Amino acid sequence: MAVVFSRVGLNEYRQPFSAHGKTGGRRLVEKSQAASRGFTLTELMIVLGIMSVTLMLTNMWLSSQLPRWRLNGAVRQVVSDLVAAKMKAVVERNRQRIFFQDHRHYMILDDKNNNGKIDSGEHQEARDIQADYQDVTLTASNNPSFLPRGTASNLASITLTNSAGSKKITVSITGRVKVKS
Repeated sequence: MAVVFSRVGLNEYRQPFSAHGKTGGRRLVEKSQAASRGFTLTELMIVLGIMSVTLMLTNMWLSSQLPRWRLNGAVRQVVSDLVAAKMKAVVERNRQRIFFQDHRHYMILDDKNNNGKIDSGEHQEARDIQADYQDVTLTASNNPSFLPRGTASNLASITLTNSAGSKKITVSITGRVKVKS
């Protein structure tokens, strides 16, 4: 009977086994490797159940947060347009007017001759708030106008509303644009 050693690690040796295949060491290693090759159907079903419950709860949370995110995004867009109009009025030394036309549209006018009216050759930018923020509506108390010194006339209060609530943007006489919840 021949005795053979098989090497496991750098300095470890398994139990000897015979040429007839009757040994304990090698067979135990093979059985433990075969037993740990996969997952049972029960384990997979439990993991899938946990994942589906987690995804369902995440989906419910996300759908409840979307209106708030859309309202905040719409407020950021209107505020950035107002601040950009103020900066452009100072840089170009002419009046910038914002006209709120209805519950979703507003227009930014670069009033080159400072007469407060839309004339040919003056640059206009139309904005639709609901193009990116479907459920948000806006109302304005006035159409603000930014003067070349950075101040404002026709002070305005703009309210944006959706199912998450409403936010108010104010334009002060100093030209400051402020958001109130």
